[in-house]
Amino acid sequence: VQLVESGGGSVQTGGSLRLACVASGFTYSTYCMGWFRQAPGKEREGIATIDPQGVTTYDDSVKDRFTLSRDVAKNTFYLQMNSLKPEDTAMYYCATPTTYVRCEPVGGDWFRTYWGQGTQVTVSS
Repeated sequence: VQLVESGGGSVQTGGSLRLACVASGFTYSTYCMGWFRQAPGKEREGIATIDPQGVTTYDDSVKDRFTLSRDVAKNTFYLQMNSLKPEDTAMYYCATPTTYVRCEPVGGDWFRTYWGQGTQVTVSS
């Protein structure tokens, strides 16, 4: 299993970025997939997930600004980030659990999770 993120960068407040996560080694559309982020000095937090049926769930901090989607043919899923704020500055990671209780970004109880290497997002004011 391999996950590779891309699309990070530096933008100003109110700008947009689209992150991509290419999955290999498994058919990701049958798995729970998620985006997490970690800011300097803070714990990693879950922000968005998509379950095998394509149902998405968002943390309140990004709801109505971020959109998670997937391209099954490309085994890729995306995080469209709009109306970015300085507090969105973090390293962003995609991940998939081998097993889980709920496919949710918070309190999902994920086990044996695979992670990508991360992509940096910096939002300046």
